[in-house]
Amino acid sequence: MHDNPLTLPLSSLRSHQAIVVEQRDWFADDELRRALALAVAAGDKAQGTTSPNPPVGAAVVAVDGEIAGVGATQPVGGPHAEVMALRQAGAQAEGATMVVTLEPCAHTGRTGPCVDAIIDAGIARVLYCQKDPSALAAGGASALEQAGVETEYLGLAVKALEPWLYAQQCNRPYVVVKIAQTADGFVAAADGTSQWITGSAARQAGHRFRAQADAIMVGTGTVLADNPTLSARDAQGNELAKQPRPIVVGTRSIPTESMLWQRGVEQFSSPTKALEWLWDHGQRLVLVEGGPELITSMVQENLVDELHLYLAPLLLGAGKGSVGQLAGTLEHATRFYVEATEMVGQDVALVMRRAR
Repeated sequence: MHDNPLTLPLSSLRSHQAIVVEQRDWFADDELRRALALAVAAGDKAQGTTSPNPPVGAAVVAVDGEIAGVGATQPVGGPHAEVMALRQAGAQAEGATMVVTLEPCAHTGRTGPCVDAIIDAGIARVLYCQKDPSALAAGGASALEQAGVETEYLGLAVKALEPWLYAQQCNRPYVVVKIAQTADGFVAAADGTSQWITGSAARQAGHRFRAQADAIMVGTGTVLADNPTLSARDAQGNELAKQPRPIVVGTRSIPTESMLWQRGVEQFSSPTKALEWLWDHGQRLVLVEGGPELITSMVQENLVDELHLYLAPLLLGAGKGSVGQLAGTLEHATRFYVEATEMVGQDVALVMRRAR
């Protein structure tokens, strides 16, 4: 567990919303604060394993104030976070409070409704961070209230849920583009060399995010030039248990001797067709790693939701740019806003969101 879990909501949720939460009476309760921190952390760890379901976390606070159970949504077909937390809590769920990052579901899919499990366990109170926007699963809060369970919507943005929530709104996967470039905007030198622009710490951060994504997308140019595996690996180069589905966009043929051909890869003529197919196959978070032509096309088509930009302390002055021309004037520039910055080794990492 975290050394100081009470601070986790402030680092995991948007700061302005966390400030609002601190003013609520229940947030003065240390165990409820800790339960929220543990629920958020559980959902964080579930990222990349739950699609098409959201990575939800839940925690149960027993009547005596102790944390009785913590759970996260399991891979598709498995129990949801609430059920996992209730299993751990056992008899201590009677009269307890549950903190969950997403409104409990009220429908029967591969598993039964979470609201039924909560009611049957005797939970007295449910605090949830985000409302479920899906037409199929929504209505859990109303069902709980009708059964006499005190229910409160907290209105907290949970980072792990944001891609899934946005995907529900636009009916396509949430798209994150990763670019590793020099300080002056190049992804390769004039002679074509590109390994490695960023340092090992930045590359490892990229691999950790690959493991959270449902799919990873590149263009045929990247396949022909670099013959990538697009796998998620640890610091020792070993493949992680969770791997993103490899996707290639472009009309050029993929060589049968390429690494991606050996892994099994889906190819599409356009990013739009790729995203449609991924959505239909339950994929909700897609990572795009280039190259410049694919990224430029996706920005132009308004398909980029988030940008992870790694800036290396290098200057080339010439080479291959990270994107092609998008606008001729500042007025028509594609605008993002910076959500976070961090030093990763000697490189600077920026997380930027598309301005909408």
